[in-house]
Amino acid sequence: MTCKPAEDVIAALQLPPFTAGNKNTQWYRVAGARAILAWLEGFAGESWQERWEASPASACPVRWADEGPAWVAEASAVTRRGTIQSGLLLLACADVVRLPLAWLAGHRSCHVRDLVEQVRDPAGFAQLKDQVDPRRWSAIGGSRARLALARIMLAKGGQLADITVGDALEHDTVLRGDLGRSGGPSTLFYAWLRELGHLPTDAPATLRHLGRVTGQLTCEQLVDRHGVACTPIRRLLIDYLEERRPRLDYGSLDNLARHLTRNFWSDLEDHHPGIASLALPPGVAAAWKERLRTRIQRRRRPDGTVEETVVERADRALVLMAVRAFYLDVARWAVEEPARWGPWAAPCPIKEAEALDGKRTKRVKARMDQRTRERLPALETFARAAADHHRHRLACLHAVRAAPPGGAFTIDGAVFVRTKNAAGAGARDAAGTLTHFDLAEHRAFWAWATVEFLRHTGARIEEMLEISHHALIQYRLPTTGEVVPLLQIAPSKTDAERVLLVSPELADVLSTVIRRVRDPRTHTVPLLAAYDYEERVWNPPAPLLFQWDRAGEPSSMNAEFIRRTLAEVLAYIGLTDSTGQPLDFAPHDFRRLFITDAIRSGLPPHIAQVIAGHSNINTTMGYHAIYPTETIEAHRAFITRRRALRPAEEYRTPTDTEWEDFLGHFERRKLSVGTCARAYGTACIHEHACVRCSLLRPDPAQRGRLVEIRDNLLARIAEAEREGWRGESEGLEVSLAGAESKIAQIDSMTTGQPVMLGLPTPRSNSQPRRT
Repeated sequence: MTCKPAEDVIAALQLPPFTAGNKNTQWYRVAGARAILAWLEGFAGESWQERWEASPASACPVRWADEGPAWVAEASAVTRRGTIQSGLLLLACADVVRLPLAWLAGHRSCHVRDLVEQVRDPAGFAQLKDQVDPRRWSAIGGSRARLALARIMLAKGGQLADITVGDALEHDTVLRGDLGRSGGPSTLFYAWLRELGHLPTDAPATLRHLGRVTGQLTCEQLVDRHGVACTPIRRLLIDYLEERRPRLDYGSLDNLARHLTRNFWSDLEDHHPGIASLALPPGVAAAWKERLRTRIQRRRRPDGTVEETVVERADRALVLMAVRAFYLDVARWAVEEPARWGPWAAPCPIKEAEALDGKRTKRVKARMDQRTRERLPALETFARAAADHHRHRLACLHAVRAAPPGGAFTIDGAVFVRTKNAAGAGARDAAGTLTHFDLAEHRAFWAWATVEFLRHTGARIEEMLEISHHALIQYRLPTTGEVVPLLQIAPSKTDAERVLLVSPELADVLSTVIRRVRDPRTHTVPLLAAYDYEERVWNPPAPLLFQWDRAGEPSSMNAEFIRRTLAEVLAYIGLTDSTGQPLDFAPHDFRRLFITDAIRSGLPPHIAQVIAGHSNINTTMGYHAIYPTETIEAHRAFITRRRALRPAEEYRTPTDTEWEDFLGHFERRKLSVGTCARAYGTACIHEHACVRCSLLRPDPAQRGRLVEIRDNLLARIAEAEREGWRGESEGLEVSLAGAESKIAQIDSMTTGQPVMLGLPTPRSNSQPRRT
């Protein structure tokens, strides 16, 4: 089309699929196209594309919008702006000219998407519409995705099936870089192309991080990024990292390379040019260790200037340990391989006492213990605040959606006006500030889910973000046949997986999360390929629980997002410490609080070690802030002496009868209105008046029975007061208080209809594999 004469082009534009349903619209489009072609004939070129590129219109879409009608009017009688703009779009849809993505991104027109869908590939867009949720198709995110597809087709030609990964990446790069948009553009259109099956099977699962993540670097790249001038030392550092790499995760290898190159050898070369030996003179080593004590911290001021401050280096001990290990490893390997490592063996310039720095370790432990002591009493308050914050945001969201587009409504005494977008949940206050209440509710929900998950599991934040639907497994007790839910924590820091018992409170949280992330069409948790920022690799697609619908595209969460949501809860409640400063909660604080509270409540330290996933019990005790070390050592010594003095048969294996009696105790704890939580071997202290007992955990399904008991007690109390039976009336009032307490306990536990966790069931070999 770009090489045909103007008469042939105009004739083709008057035939299907370029014809419009309205004759006036058709006439304006063709008239605009004829006027633009008449104007382009005044420029040099063999095709209409070359003439367009030679014209001033191809340089800037904003200039075309402002001056284009005047340019075209010089060669034709058409002066109406709308006619000329519609004519250009018609020429682009007919492939007479192709407009670059950067030009289209700066061109403002509300007809691009609709015209391309009608003219360029109506069958492809109809197929895409059938596969997309109707609500998402007409929403803002869906409209932007359709516009992205239309722009790519106008810039690259072809139909939906012809769009490649490179085209999608170029569109993402143009909108992200050239326009400088915060947060980046939506990549929902890429997910739609994958669902249609138009992309290769080995195409990236997501476009969001493609081209913006580095991946794992080789040992040579890790050394060269900091610059080592001495070639033999550079080769030595590379060989050393290669030797250590199989036993380290990538994050540890990255830190080790940074300590040995930038913080150690590159610093020596900067202050001692030409140095080429690991045998450091005492003065050189002492000067380096003195420089290592501080670092320069740079902060940008509001006026744009940079402020430099000398601060104490927090990782000084880690650098010293890394350098000392480097010297000792080379010396030890020199004995095994003299030809390779022998020439580099040298006295270590760092003493053991300098690397360990016991005083600094004690100061850090004392600071962490104080942090734990301040936050442990406020944990329940913070958890309730997270729940209240989410309920408040949810109520605000309901208020926004109840108001008509453009209508006013009131939240906490403040007047808001909803935006005119019917599908959105945005509103402006009296000052004109726009608030997206759907995103605010989204952040509040995940803040609540984070607090509840971390405080009931003690997991690391990276472990929480990698929890998937497959992590929920079930175990059937061999004696009772009862199914117990378990949570499998994937290997993270120590490469050792562990299994945790799912408590009723944690089960409630997980069921709420699963219900929120399920796809409403398939009723399954969407598969998501998340990027591991620690290992710099893409994880295989998995049904992650901590994901959210980002403009219609499943997106994973990162640690920075979690920290921002926790900060919003802190701003909502306004917690302060003993000095009046804000009492912040970091994700890792919940891990310390979990271990401290567990050991303080009587959990043996070695069991806490297994639950926390520590390879050394000293690490677990380092997290514990309340229980003193001397008490633990004395307790262990006492247990050792007691086992040596007491008869050995007390530590024998229980008999089958004893074991059956132990298991039968848990069967006898089951009651008509719930479960009794009394310890094994203890008698009932309330003579089976269960509604009075604080150890009774009521069953939500038996709420009706408790209501009947309460009503019966009320009737008996009325009869006792009527007959003057004062003694019986007082006893019945105690039972009534207990029944009402159990009913209130059930109401506080149940926030809605019971939701099944949806535990994945084992698949037998005879069942077909589902994709």
